Amino acid sequence: MRFNVISYLFKEGIKNVFKNKKSTISSLMIMCATMLIFGLFFVIGENINAFVKEIADAQGIRVFLINSATDSEIEEVGKELLEIEGVRDVRYISKEEGLESMRETLGDEIIAGYTENNILPASYEVKLTDLELNEEVQKDILQIPNVEDIESSNPVIEQIIRLAKGVKIITAVILILLIVISIAIIANTIKLTVHARRKEISIMKYVGATNSFIRWPFLVEGVIIGVIAGLISVGIVGALYTYFYGKLSGTIFMDIANLKLIEFKDMFELILIVYLGLGAGIGAIGSAISMRKYLDV
Repeated sequence: MRFNVISYLFKEGIKNVFKNKKSTISSLMIMCATMLIFGLFFVIGENINAFVKEIADAQGIRVFLINSATDSEIEEVGKELLEIEGVRDVRYISKEEGLESMRETLGDEIIAGYTENNILPASYEVKLTDLELNEEVQKDILQIPNVEDIESSNPVIEQIIRLAKGVKIITAVILILLIVISIAIIANTIKLTVHARRKEISIMKYVGATNSFIRWPFLVEGVIIGVIAGLISVGIVGALYTYFYGKLSGTIFMDIANLKLIEFKDMFELILIVYLGLGAGIGAIGSAISMRKYLDV
């Protein structure tokens, strides 16, 4: 019996979607518009985050060892570095590797004085799990015996952290604004539907129908509209992004800026989940608000 009631409520919700075509279409159009705006900022934000992560992964701390350190002492430093909280990876750079790297960067003429008697110290390149731990990790490194000095691009790291936080804040603010707008739209649209069926609702209440029984079909209607809007928006965002991805990838500007866009297929699963969750959530909340006011619950 309970299954029959649930089945009836869902069928009524689906019927409402097709019965109120004008309100359904207007809701879909406005929700798609707001979701497309969000999608624009979402894909831009994802690309910026990927770019920031790529730069962040390239950042590290260079740990220089004292020249008199023995092989066993150098190995011990490497072990202690890996034990520091926030250290993701450690790579040993011998004196010879350091000299070769300098040769590639500066040329043979400038480093000619180093080749006969290599005075460059051995070092470790340390990668972090989180750039925000940079200062704490540096303090811990300086406490390790046989460490002479460290080198880190602190200003660059600080800028990367600010940029990453800024992108997250902007994306979150836009998302919240669009959610509020969409909920208001859905609530007003379904309120019109409820108003048009006020006589039917009054009769249902008169014969003993509970508010929950009356409310559920409208909640289902809101969720269906939200999910359809989400699916349509994912398709449009995907088509537009793929088009511009093809136009921008491999261009001179992208090569000069050393930028690489994320392929849409790599974002598809995340975007689909976000859009379906947003659509269903916005539809359900919008319906609940409109019904709550109308039924005086």
